[in-house]
Amino acid sequence: MNLWHGSAACRGHGFLIDKGCGDSRARSGMMTGVTGRAVLVTGASRGIGRAVAEAFAGSGDRVAIHCRESVAAAQRLRDELPGEGHVVVQADLADPEAVRTMVDGAAEALGGLDVLVNNAGVYTAHPILDTSYEDWQRHWRLTLDTNLVGAANVIWCAARHLRDRGGRIVNVSSRGAFRGEPRHAAYGASKAGLNSLTQSLAVALAPYGIAVTAVAPGFVETDMTSEQLGGVRGDEIRAQSPFNRVARSEEIAAAVLWLASPEAEWSSGTIVDLNGASYLRS
Repeated sequence: MNLWHGSAACRGHGFLIDKGCGDSRARSGMMTGVTGRAVLVTGASRGIGRAVAEAFAGSGDRVAIHCRESVAAAQRLRDELPGEGHVVVQADLADPEAVRTMVDGAAEALGGLDVLVNNAGVYTAHPILDTSYEDWQRHWRLTLDTNLVGAANVIWCAARHLRDRGGRIVNVSSRGAFRGEPRHAAYGASKAGLNSLTQSLAVALAPYGIAVTAVAPGFVETDMTSEQLGGVRGDEIRAQSPFNRVARSEEIAAAVLWLASPEAEWSSGTIVDLNGASYLRS
């Protein structure tokens, strides 16, 4: 994987939040290992995305932290990350033009792009017999436009920056793509589609030195799931795994970090289950 060595501009064009973006000039000399890369993480202001951003920054990479609305949280994370050159970018992934502007802005600010982590997604309940036809349509459009079409558009835009240098794309899928999501059918379908997209583009982009993989987490402990884990279903959820617990965000991030490494190229096309043996498939 070729690494970018140069400077990046920190501009405020709406898609790029410029306050405190710091000095994004790369370290002098040839960078070794997997450090010093330009990494875009979507949905990075909280949860799994935040842990992923922290993992890459802790390895010496420069991170573009994408958010849709949580700009303040994304800015706080940027300021807390180790190293220099981290930036915040903003876009609604359901808006194709906003996606293009965001990805191009992240690449400009970071001085190129080496890794994309497609983590952003929505998860809204719409049980089929308790949801009106109008709401059913709304949930499906929102979910597919964000989780599948939005992710595909981010990849399309990122591939233009990766094609001449090689790189890694890691998509965050879900256990629900395999075992189903009875109350969140559009979510399960969107993640199944994301898995297929992962494998299709693994083949399409391999000639350019771009490896494409996915991780499929089960239940993960985050601020978004704390209410469920602390409620009446908490023990039931933990018991889904024989470890009698749910995943930590850092465990998901560790797998993403490895899949983005040069050593993981031969894993391209892989969908890695990260569910603590709560759902097994062959």
